[in-house]
Amino acid sequence: MPTADVAALPGDVLAQAVAKAPDAVVIVDAAGQVRYWNKGAERIFGYQAHEMLGSTLDPIIPERLRQRHTEGFQAAIARGQSRYGDDDLLAVPALHADGRTVSIEFSVALLAADSGSVAYVAAIMRDVTARRVQEQELRRRLEAHEPSQPTP
Repeated sequence: MPTADVAALPGDVLAQAVAKAPDAVVIVDAAGQVRYWNKGAERIFGYQAHEMLGSTLDPIIPERLRQRHTEGFQAAIARGQSRYGDDDLLAVPALHADGRTVSIEFSVALLAADSGSVAYVAAIMRDVTARRVQEQELRRRLEAHEPSQPTP
């Protein structure tokens, strides 16, 4: 059975694919500092790479979720594994540079150093705001048409 072999790709094909992906690809180091921010991240969050490199993810995390994010991040680094599995797609609100809230779905991968400890965390994120708005509108419309349940 064929397997993915990055070495079989010519030159920087993989790097180009990640850099140009429409989804956000963000990599932070074990200290929580952004080390990679692709074009998709620029589009989704409104921050240019030079604005985010070396900073934390705080600008895109709503204030009320920052402590929980930091605690979860630090715990994953210390454990060497995320509490989320390969099949888990996380859904959270995020902040755009212009102040509006966007709905994102994302997956994470912990990336080990040669020593085996976690050196980086990669996240692949997609803006699902339009879909969430449509789902909420559909839910609202369905609720408006449901007959009310009599109370016993």
